[in-house]
Amino acid sequence: MASEYSPGLEGVMAGISGISEVDPIQNTLIYRGYDARELVEKCSFEEVAYLVLYGDLPTHTEYDAFTSRIKAQRDVPSSIYDLYRSFDNSAHPMDTLKAAVAVLAAQAKNASDISESASLAAAESLLAKIPTLVVNGYRVTHGDAPRPPSKELDHNQNFFYMLTGGEPNPMFNKALNATQILYIEHGFNASTFSSRVTVSTLADLYCGVVSAIGTLKGPLHGGANEHAMAMLLEIGTPERAEAWVDDALTNKKKIMGFGHREYKKGDSRAVIVKKHVQELSDALGNRKWIEISDIVEAKMLAAKNLYPNVDFPVASTYYLMDIPVELYTPMFVMSRVVGWSANIIEQLANNRIFRPQSEYNGPHDKKVTPLAARV
Repeated sequence: MASEYSPGLEGVMAGISGISEVDPIQNTLIYRGYDARELVEKCSFEEVAYLVLYGDLPTHTEYDAFTSRIKAQRDVPSSIYDLYRSFDNSAHPMDTLKAAVAVLAAQAKNASDISESASLAAAESLLAKIPTLVVNGYRVTHGDAPRPPSKELDHNQNFFYMLTGGEPNPMFNKALNATQILYIEHGFNASTFSSRVTVSTLADLYCGVVSAIGTLKGPLHGGANEHAMAMLLEIGTPERAEAWVDDALTNKKKIMGFGHREYKKGDSRAVIVKKHVQELSDALGNRKWIEISDIVEAKMLAAKNLYPNVDFPVASTYYLMDIPVELYTPMFVMSRVVGWSANIIEQLANNRIFRPQSEYNGPHDKKVTPLAARV
């Protein structure tokens, strides 16, 4: 029998990690010793991906080699597009993405190899291919032809190129770089924990990533960004925002994008992303979403003492860049696959299978009645 039960494992220490630290007291997020705020200001997504996977920021030579390997691996097997065409266009992109990663595993050589070198190679392959799967999965299930990825553009530019056929304006690229860096890693969150639980059985990195994608889909985790945008669209105008929140609170409706298990004084990532929302709003001459957001934030702080988490400003950031709402959570995967992979490799390096206890609260001493006597 477990000595103490904590719903949701809140406050339970489940492992030791050198990848990231969430400090709710200082309101900081650290990747491998570096403050995420400084990384956003000074680094590209690829630099931070290398940091999280390999332990430190790359030298120029390491950076060039890493980005060359990623760019060279962006294509995916054509059979995956045949799979996409078999799906109904109402299929959620997280479900199609999960299926595609499973196909990649089935087609990869030595996918079951859990050595560090093989896992790093698999991590780089998925980092390269997942943007292709995200965008072309959307395109194919909506009746469009897949667009071949660029072998020259960086992570963020390639995403916009595949989605629109052109390169983004610099402000879009800057905003996407910030969100992708801030989504890379965040401690033992639900999807990361599920990936570690999966590979603790000595399953491979692909299995861990498929588990994590399924976990991330939920509206209480990665899906929160989609649901936050749906909420903003339902509110519609700044004039309706205050009454909408009052009604939601009265009827105990979940208001997406607020609160966080770790942060009690506000999510530092949300503060960073909101600056990009403000810049985009001013540059595009569309302040509606930032004005609605400001009202919702003020109401939630006054009524519930809850601050927005990163998903709340990310929603309007992506909407201002004309990114389809159903791609918001898959875009999370484009980044978080790095953190998942680093955690999987760390778990396998010093592994013990996860097997927590549970406390039984069902009946005892029931007797079996023969089938013929049961009515």
